[in-house]
Amino acid sequence: MTFSPLRLIGRGFKLLWQALDFSRRVLLNLVLLALLVLLAIGIFSGGPKILESKTALVLDFKGALVEQHAGGARETLLAEAQGDRQRSTQLRDILLVLDHAAKDPKIGSAVLLLDDMSGAGLPMLREVAAAIERFKASGKTVLAWGSSYDQRQYLLAAHADEVYLHPMGMVMMSGFGRYRNYYRDALDKVGVTVNLLKVGTYKSFAEPYIANAPSPAATEAESFLYNAMWKSYTDDVEKTRKLPAGAIMRSIDGLPQSVHDVNGDLARFALKAKLVDGLKTRDELRELMLKRGARDEHSKSFRQINFEDYLAHQRPKLFGDAVGVVVAAGEISEGIAAPGAIGGLSTANLIRKAREDEQIKAVVLRVDSPGGSAFGSELIRRELELTRRAGKPVVVSMGNVAASGGYWISMAADEVIADATTVTGSIGVFAILPTAEKAIDKIGVHTGGVTTTWLGDSFNPLRPLNPRLADVVQSGINHIYADFTGKAAAARHTTPEKIDAVAQGRVWTGQQAKERGLIDTVGGYTDALKSAASRARLGKDYRISYIEREPSRLDRIFNLFGETAAQAMHEQFKLALGTSGLPPAAAARMASELGWLADLQKEGKAYVALTHCLCREP
Repeated sequence: MTFSPLRLIGRGFKLLWQALDFSRRVLLNLVLLALLVLLAIGIFSGGPKILESKTALVLDFKGALVEQHAGGARETLLAEAQGDRQRSTQLRDILLVLDHAAKDPKIGSAVLLLDDMSGAGLPMLREVAAAIERFKASGKTVLAWGSSYDQRQYLLAAHADEVYLHPMGMVMMSGFGRYRNYYRDALDKVGVTVNLLKVGTYKSFAEPYIANAPSPAATEAESFLYNAMWKSYTDDVEKTRKLPAGAIMRSIDGLPQSVHDVNGDLARFALKAKLVDGLKTRDELRELMLKRGARDEHSKSFRQINFEDYLAHQRPKLFGDAVGVVVAAGEISEGIAAPGAIGGLSTANLIRKAREDEQIKAVVLRVDSPGGSAFGSELIRRELELTRRAGKPVVVSMGNVAASGGYWISMAADEVIADATTVTGSIGVFAILPTAEKAIDKIGVHTGGVTTTWLGDSFNPLRPLNPRLADVVQSGINHIYADFTGKAAAARHTTPEKIDAVAQGRVWTGQQAKERGLIDTVGGYTDALKSAASRARLGKDYRISYIEREPSRLDRIFNLFGETAAQAMHEQFKLALGTSGLPPAAAARMASELGWLADLQKEGKAYVALTHCLCREP
């Protein structure tokens, strides 16, 4: 038989392929077997903890309270790998747990442990506080304990029947408001010119880049806003704690002398001011709960279930008529965005998905956004308009912030509902065109060339802004503002002139917006769900379906490996600030704010018209 090298190589490849195929089958079978074993373990030995009577629900919220967890599976896995099980707690989960626990005969009481709760907007806190009150109305008691309370934590604690504080703790209430950084002189020193084109006297988003202090208009608007929010906060606390009107402000004004009178013991000060009912260590709280509840022999503590475990007991309905909820939380861009941010295309797609789902009879858009791209905002508004034309009711529920672009996306609804302390309005438009011709001149770099029209290379940031180009962009901004106020007037059944009178980029609280005709109803998220169900003529047994999107594989790859000139510029700001001697937190904030200018280059357009308020929950 003749020896053939090619035949030998062919047989070798065939054997190799068979070996690889065999290995693949073995590996897949082992993975399948492992999954089956894990499933069996979960069925027979796991599952939610079986509740007994007199169980206390421990509300130990983790991280910031949010409308929607940011990021996707990759971010969650990375966080868990670093030992961070949960970075945030969703409002919807808190409401579900509290409302279900109020009807659960196994749950006898609740304990608020808020040390790990890191932040929340005032409207969201008020929503949780209302749920705590519903729980109490069922005849069950609520206790709160903290090693200390910040202003946000204390608002929830104040709604408990009893509030306890560690003997070395304190209650910190400092009010609302902020000081911004202003970069005009710093940018002048490095040779960066910020060209601002806007419509709106109160549109103060870009002031930090063109001035060294806030304008009188910005000071007026923010003072009116923050004072109203602070009054709402203090009224709420004084009512729930049964304190005289004005007690909190008097306490703050007289703080130095009051603390001196108790020899600097801030816990005693809180007790004396009747902010808390007693001073207890954690073990003393445990003993109190043992006396009032039932003992768990396994844990040697009081019978309890924590927030996450009780949430695991809840089984959502998967079928039947539903109110569909689309969450629009974060800044608004034009394209695709992961959960925790708003993409004009991706959020519009979610609304379309809800519209085309036959089981979804009404749509609630839950908004928590300071705005962003005007075009991205319009994509979302238009999709809501089409949903209404299709015969499905649309209700907008405004959360912490629904301003500027956040207000734009709210203009195609049967009803707009906002909390009394929601930050809304800010109807205005601007564009920023930063140029660095002075910066390159300092290092001896110059530009030159020829173009066939004056528009050629006109958006080059290394050249001064052409006045003719500035005039064109300003005309475009004026047109978008007219479109904004026109759509708002049509939505609010009034005239553009009346909208302009309360627009001009000015922010309002939800209550102030109601008084000026910018919203329909002062209320919460629960009210919005009820309104949508009522408008769709659903019975009491309807379900709530959250329409959400997971990031694609391509998104994850870009998030991992994407590198842009804007990011590089941002890193340069960070590097410069890191060696400046500033405290890390202050340096990080400045890097973020200055890096925002660099991020404008990421859009890939000549310029972007922005409807953004530079505002956040206080």
